[in-house]
Amino acid sequence: MVLESLAVGGAAVVSGVAGFFIAKKMEVANYEIHIAQAKAKAKAIEHEAELVLSNSNIKIKEAELEAKRKYEDRTIALKKEHSEKMLELEKKERGYKDELKKITKEREEIQTIQNSANSLFEEGRNLQEMYRAKVDEALLVLERSSGLTQNEAKEIVLAKVEEQSRAEIAHTVRRLEEEAKQDIKRRVNYILAQATTRFAGEFAAERLINVVNIKDDELKGRIIGKEGRNIKTLEMLLGVDIIIDDTPNAIILSSFNLYRRAIATKVIELLVQDGRIQPARIEGIYEKVKDEFDHSLMEEGENIVIDLGLTKVHPELVKLIGRLKFRASYGQNALGHSLEVAHLAGIIAAETGGDVLLARRAGILHDIGKALTHETAGSHVDLGAEICRRYKEHDVVINAIYAHHGHEEPTSVESAAVCAADTLSAARPGARREVLESFLKRVQDIEDIAKSKPGIKQVYAINAGREIRVIANAKLINDDEAVLLAKEIAQEIESKVQYPGEIKVNVIRELRAIDFAR
Repeated sequence: MVLESLAVGGAAVVSGVAGFFIAKKMEVANYEIHIAQAKAKAKAIEHEAELVLSNSNIKIKEAELEAKRKYEDRTIALKKEHSEKMLELEKKERGYKDELKKITKEREEIQTIQNSANSLFEEGRNLQEMYRAKVDEALLVLERSSGLTQNEAKEIVLAKVEEQSRAEIAHTVRRLEEEAKQDIKRRVNYILAQATTRFAGEFAAERLINVVNIKDDELKGRIIGKEGRNIKTLEMLLGVDIIIDDTPNAIILSSFNLYRRAIATKVIELLVQDGRIQPARIEGIYEKVKDEFDHSLMEEGENIVIDLGLTKVHPELVKLIGRLKFRASYGQNALGHSLEVAHLAGIIAAETGGDVLLARRAGILHDIGKALTHETAGSHVDLGAEICRRYKEHDVVINAIYAHHGHEEPTSVESAAVCAADTLSAARPGARREVLESFLKRVQDIEDIAKSKPGIKQVYAINAGREIRVIANAKLINDDEAVLLAKEIAQEIESKVQYPGEIKVNVIRELRAIDFAR
């Protein structure tokens, strides 16, 4: 049993030792495997590092090549830019040199002019001293030879110098006046030509009578009526003179008031057509015709306001505009005249940079007071300005009403345009009839003004008083003084005489050489 136990124990020990050595051998084998794996991994890492290092060297070379290329490109660009800058600087330098030469030359010229001016100044001073010396010498000679005192001789010399200076001034005035006239005349002619060619108004001639044609002279007796009742009723209602005479088939209506005369004409025409002529019928027809006329006046005024392009005109002013149709001045229809002025003023304002609509407004209203003068005492200028103020019209309109008759000076382009247009419309041939006495008086006043000047031989007013020819004594007045004389006459006529349009003053020097053959 013991042996068996020892045998079992020895076997176990041998087995344990054998197992230990086997385990150790296996452990050594595993260690060798691990060492081999580690070496293989180390080689792989080393190979990978060599690859990375190779790639890094390639990238470094590529980066060096790129940097070198950029450096060369930048160097070329800088060289090119440097060359361009140098060229630009050289160009500017040449320009500065040329400018410096020019400035130097101008400075030399200025210096030359300054030296010349100094010389002229010195020369003028010397001449002034010489002039004073000559005057003193002349005074001394006059004093010695004529027995005059120095003050008396001085007055004679100064009068002579003043006379010579007047001639020089007259010559300068004549030259400058001619230049100004040419420029002004060219501009004015253009504006007036534009205004007059772009508007053509109708010619209107109003008479003091209207004639109503009738078919039978027996109607004259019916118009007169029993004991003259019909004609008395007509004259009382209509406010006109009814002339029934031997003129065949005609009845004459006479009145200065065109409005009343037009109503009377219409009333009698309707009575003649109707045949029933009696006081009650006359009153009925008169009221009907008067209402129709008032309505037509408003329509006429509204149409004119619309045609002119005006806005916000008070109804009373519109009615008065229509009523101007039945008002005349020196034979010229007031409405036709106002329309001409409105259109012409608008054109002139447009040419001179003014407000066209405001100029038309002032033009159509400039004579609005004439629609009231048959009913209200006072000047049509004051009446027109008062009613326009009442209805809040523009200040330019008020100024134009006053300015077109010289009560005020024009304060705007539009007011001046109305004044010019009013003169154009009133002064054109055939527009107005003037009283012969006032015309002759105006011509006489113009001639008297010219005759009052020294050195005048004869004076003639021609061209319906719109031109005056002054014959001057050639021995007393020279060419330059003739210019001053014409100006003085024109200014005195302008300040003392009332006239439409303009008056041409023509001074003529006449020198006649006479001899006889024997």
